[in-house]
Amino acid sequence: MHAIEVERKRRLPGTETGAVAARLAALGFHRKGAFVEVDTYYSRPDADYLETVECLRVRQRDGFAEITYKPASTSATHRRDGIIAKPETNVILADAHQAEAANQLLAVVGMTPLARVEKSRTLYRHPDRDDVTISLDAITDVGVFVETEVIATDTIEAATCLEDLERQLGFTILPVVSSPYRDLVLQHASHVPSSTVPGVLPSA
Repeated sequence: MHAIEVERKRRLPGTETGAVAARLAALGFHRKGAFVEVDTYYSRPDADYLETVECLRVRQRDGFAEITYKPASTSATHRRDGIIAKPETNVILADAHQAEAANQLLAVVGMTPLARVEKSRTLYRHPDRDDVTISLDAITDVGVFVETEVIATDTIEAATCLEDLERQLGFTILPVVSSPYRDLVLQHASHVPSSTVPGVLPSA
């Protein structure tokens, strides 16, 4: 079976990021790094990925770039409690500079640009499980979030693990956010003139 990414994110008050980081450290989570990621999202001219909640993106950070696709959301992949369980198809590129070529490729084959999401991410790994990570994400112009992720073939076990971790870490009091970061950036942009919002891309 292919591995499935099981995740849930919650909105975090910016003033609480230090407290969450300290709690993770106290529970033995290892800080794996902090970096800035730029994700450029696309749709197809014959299908609206905002409606289907599909993901096609080019991700770039220092020394790294990849193209990712996630399939459409259904009642099986996107639970009412905000837990999302989807397979990912990832193509890792030769280096970060290839992100520009990937964006050009998607443009020339007719994909529709949607949004650019810029985030500062701090990643923590579970002390005993390499398949469990916690991310603290500051999304430019949108806010701060904490995302719990479990990679597994058994989505039921992974969802149970995720919920147990959230309770242990005290995340359950935080509001669940079910929309992708892409959609949050676009929602923000809809209330601001597009000329002032760098995350909004022109239609092809």
